[in-house]
Amino acid sequence: MPQSFDAIVIGAGQAGPSMAGRLTGAGMKVAVIERLHFGGTCVNTGCKPTKTLVASAYAARMAQRAAEYGVVLSGAPGIDMATVQARAEKVIQDSRASVEGWLGGMEGCTLFRGHARFTGPHAIEVDGETLSAERIFINVGGRAAVPDMPGIGEVPYLTNSDMVEMKTVPDHLVVIGGSYIGLEFAQMFARFGAEVTVIEKGPRLIGREDEDVSATIREILEAEGIHLRLGAECIRFARHERGVAVSVDCTDGPPEILGSHVLVAVGRRPNTDDLGLEKAGIATDSRGYITVDDYLETSVKGVYALGDCNGRGAFTHTSYNDFEIVAANLLDGQDWRVSERVPAYALYVDPPLGRVGMTEAQARATGRPLLIGKRPMTRVGRAVEKGETWGFMKAVVDAETKRILGAAILGTGGDEAIHGLLDIVNADVPYTIFQRAVPIHPTVSELIPTLLAEMQPATGAT
Repeated sequence: MPQSFDAIVIGAGQAGPSMAGRLTGAGMKVAVIERLHFGGTCVNTGCKPTKTLVASAYAARMAQRAAEYGVVLSGAPGIDMATVQARAEKVIQDSRASVEGWLGGMEGCTLFRGHARFTGPHAIEVDGETLSAERIFINVGGRAAVPDMPGIGEVPYLTNSDMVEMKTVPDHLVVIGGSYIGLEFAQMFARFGAEVTVIEKGPRLIGREDEDVSATIREILEAEGIHLRLGAECIRFARHERGVAVSVDCTDGPPEILGSHVLVAVGRRPNTDDLGLEKAGIATDSRGYITVDDYLETSVKGVYALGDCNGRGAFTHTSYNDFEIVAANLLDGQDWRVSERVPAYALYVDPPLGRVGMTEAQARATGRPLLIGKRPMTRVGRAVEKGETWGFMKAVVDAETKRILGAAILGTGGDEAIHGLLDIVNADVPYTIFQRAVPIHPTVSELIPTLLAEMQPATGAT
């Protein structure tokens, strides 16, 4: 006989456990199914371990620059990669245990360890047991995409999951993909002492960002000795006695790069191909993402998709917000929609990039009259005092409504300072509200009112 529940949650990532908590708190009987590790990508292979590694890489960089600050070290700083990785592993294990312990002690929640597969619209099989519920929440996340590039199946390669387990520093790390994940690993391992080459098919790094952002990040990485090969139209792999030979067709540079290790960081794919979605009648798009409406409900009534698997966001914070939207609508009588979410994210190179709303290029494409302001970090006192003056801050405003359409802070503290702008966008108030602000000195955020006070009509191209 099937076990009947009020709700089933598939996957214990960022949205799933919180969803279970709200449902059980409302008196429902809930089943949570997890086939591998509790906590999802963020806890196990994403945010938690990678930002721990970024912190170690930052410490290494500051040790290398110690003399600039009048700090005298007795010798050249070294890297104990086993200790670096152990720090990341402890963060993973502690966070994973916290999530599992929370769910395990949740009254009304039953945990199932195994692989969930749909056998019908509201029926799930897991390790020979059949579970049923009128409400099902899919939170299965995603994994690294590995395209069928020539020779890729004949050579050893790494993904982001492998990188957080590295206990040694590669002699030469070749990163395939010049976007968010690839650039974070490129910079951190260069700071650990590896030679690093980044290969990108496009004409510039992080192609979805404005050209001035891409250009500045390129300058930052090249200043730290990272080799960049852009416009690599054809990328091929072959085994070599020194590791892996990567052949590229580029407009400049040698046609072959010899690396000891290769990281493939060219995107993500959803973990939806082995859930039996077709037996439930749950629709997916051409890339395997579960299609959802504005309330995150799938093509089957009562079945919702949250997090990376729905293609509506690729971040921990968007996954958690998916939970907030569904919980607010189902349990609190609200009418929240995913289309109302203001996009915001960060790129954790050093200095970090904080982004909210539209890029300048996207704003210009609307045809709306714009105001644009830009200020280099060399004119931000906090950045000067810290000796970290790379980057700039930029904001784009609708000249008629006075609303901020988008902003970027590429600079020290940019991932934190951007929230002042994010809050104003979410509040839907004119940018002129900053005119009465009296920010704290010395901070990065204190320059936001100054930036917005100097907005000028947009002219020319980005």
